[in-house]
Amino acid sequence: MSGAQDGGARDGRSLGQLVASASSDLSALVHEEIALAKTEMKASVTRGIAGTGAIVVAGVLALFSLPVFSFALAYWLHAWWKIPLAVALAIVGGLMLLFAVVCGLIARSLLRKIQPPQETIASTKKTAAVLSNAKPHPRPAREPRAVAMVKDEQALPTGTNPGGV
Repeated sequence: MSGAQDGGARDGRSLGQLVASASSDLSALVHEEIALAKTEMKASVTRGIAGTGAIVVAGVLALFSLPVFSFALAYWLHAWWKIPLAVALAIVGGLMLLFAVVCGLIARSLLRKIQPPQETIASTKKTAAVLSNAKPHPRPAREPRAVAMVKDEQALPTGTNPGGV
């Protein structure tokens, strides 16, 4: 008799035991894969939070350094080019305003290029059209298990115990 025909008798287990063993092994594998994914995601999220924090700190420091460098440029213009300090400060302020306008125009042109997700909208409309033509198939009502047991007990002749106790 081959191993397949005797139901796995080589190691003394029946077909049902082999199926149960395979099922538990598969379940354990899935649980281990989920645990691995959680561990990897936790590490990725931790790195992402640290990176985001570093970017925020860099942005705050850059923002705080902007007035310092603006005054440095204005004083440089005043010292080296002999421009009156008020005029040097106005030049630096004008340069900053010009940079802000250029950045705003670039942002506006980039934002105008944003398109709605055309394929998703079309797919959603097709799905809605199909589902609007579909007829519902209601499920048959099932009694809760406790109600069914009570009805079974009521159907039994008196003096019998359905639990067998």
